[in-house]
Amino acid sequence: MRIAVLGAGYAGVTVARRLERSLPPDAEIVVVDDSGEHLVRHEVHRLIRRPGFVEDITVPLDELLDRATVVTDRVTRVDPDANRVDLESGDAIAYDYAAVCLGAETAFYDLPDVEEHALPLRDVEHAGAVRGEFLDLLDSGGGRVVVGGAGLSGVQVAGELAALAREEGATDRVEVVLTETRDAVAPGFDPAFQEAVREELETEGVEVRTGVTIEGATADAVETDDGAVPYDGFVWTGGIAGPGALAGERPQVRSDLRHGEGTFVVGDAARVVDRAGEAVPASAQAALAEARVAAANIADLVAYDREGGTFEPRLDTVSFSPTGWVVSVGDGAVATVGGRVLRGRAALAVKATTGVGHLSSIGATSKAIELGREEFGR
Repeated sequence: MRIAVLGAGYAGVTVARRLERSLPPDAEIVVVDDSGEHLVRHEVHRLIRRPGFVEDITVPLDELLDRATVVTDRVTRVDPDANRVDLESGDAIAYDYAAVCLGAETAFYDLPDVEEHALPLRDVEHAGAVRGEFLDLLDSGGGRVVVGGAGLSGVQVAGELAALAREEGATDRVEVVLTETRDAVAPGFDPAFQEAVREELETEGVEVRTGVTIEGATADAVETDDGAVPYDGFVWTGGIAGPGALAGERPQVRSDLRHGEGTFVVGDAARVVDRAGEAVPASAQAALAEARVAAANIADLVAYDREGGTFEPRLDTVSFSPTGWVVSVGDGAVATVGGRVLRGRAALAVKATTGVGHLSSIGATSKAIELGREEFGR
């Protein structure tokens, strides 16, 4: 029997590690990931200012997994009807059960020329490209950078760029503009959290423009419903789409995460509805909760297939209640804990604990220690 785990982000690593502990020794576990490393993705924006920080937020999969076979390749297609995965190398993997944990990709919504001219930020290479373009801008005398989309990712990118300008002594030569279609930054969050985030952005020197819809782009300007906004750099964080292996779609799955008889879709790759009928937000916190459910369900189904029984086991379901939220804004942060909005050192402590706790939970103890030193030493 073969179980495939596709992707090694938050959900993928958690599913794989749990299956290693719960499946019988003769069950084959295959983990497919295009990098062969686990990335603490919520810290990627930090690489804009601190490229060397990559050592603290990437962990080779062979250091995290004991018995799973790691295949370093890119998944190009998942066929849940045939229980088959196609890979970029031309190989294919047949499976009995699979957890699709491929995450999401950047959504450009077919806005004219936005994908052509904007830089996204979802991985290490993207962060390097954003940093390189920004430093080139400083070397050329300065200018304006527009960040499209003021969700948590956009807030963090804008904060890092403003802080980098300050560190380079270029605040008088660089303008960082953060735009958002809706009327507040961090849309969808509590108003008190939104207000605190906006204040932190403005403290960092970011110009925030809400209620501005980007409709397209040219090589030197962002086209909005309020006119053109000239730029010298353009970063797009305006939304997420499904992975290419799912044809760019994020299939809606019920709270048991099942998408076909043997396939489960987990984390940002899916639109998940929990057992109360509520939509689960795309976040690392939700992906980890979903991963625990997917791993338990696969283990139960494997046991049922081996041992038999009158009825298929009743599958576990997702019930998601966030413990709080945290977002970096340059050297600051904003967090919510128990309904309270925290800023300053208290928020930074929450942020540090989040990253360290995740690395510890997946067995990357040495990385957790290094990250803790980096975070608490700031």
